[in-house]
Amino acid sequence: MRWSACGGRAARRGPTVKNWRLLAVGRLKPGPEAELFGLYNARLRPPLAVVEVPEARGSAAEVRRREGQALLAALPEGALLVAMDLGGLAPTSEALAGLYERWETSGKALAFVIGGAEGLDPAVLERAQQRLSLGPMTWPHFLVRGLLAEQLYRAQAIRAGHPYHRAWRP
Repeated sequence: MRWSACGGRAARRGPTVKNWRLLAVGRLKPGPEAELFGLYNARLRPPLAVVEVPEARGSAAEVRRREGQALLAALPEGALLVAMDLGGLAPTSEALAGLYERWETSGKALAFVIGGAEGLDPAVLERAQQRLSLGPMTWPHFLVRGLLAEQLYRAQAIRAGHPYHRAWRP
């Protein structure tokens, strides 16, 4: 048995989450976005390891290319890559919990990738096994970190049967 993300024991569901990373463009400075990410990342068991790559300069295409190269270089070999992308799948929280279980039981390292202000390079999107969206609205890339961490925590809570997620609410 292992301990669930939400305190209590959970049934064994295969390998535990390890080697999960968040690869992101830009350095998150102290402020509300960092506090939001920190709050939910601290609740994750285990928390995401964060790798930040520098923001690039130049034309939009050049920025995407340089940032994409840096993100792919930071990607662990053989890792399952999940790209946060406006055009990706926008699952319900329950469906994300199902994806979470599939990723967890794959036994592979997992990396979520968040691009910078210009978005992700096509090379990163092509390498991704999954593309996820937080809905049709555009979110600042620093805020996406906190929103992703909250949804991953919610997925852990759903899987553990913890009341954090109130399924009865629309």
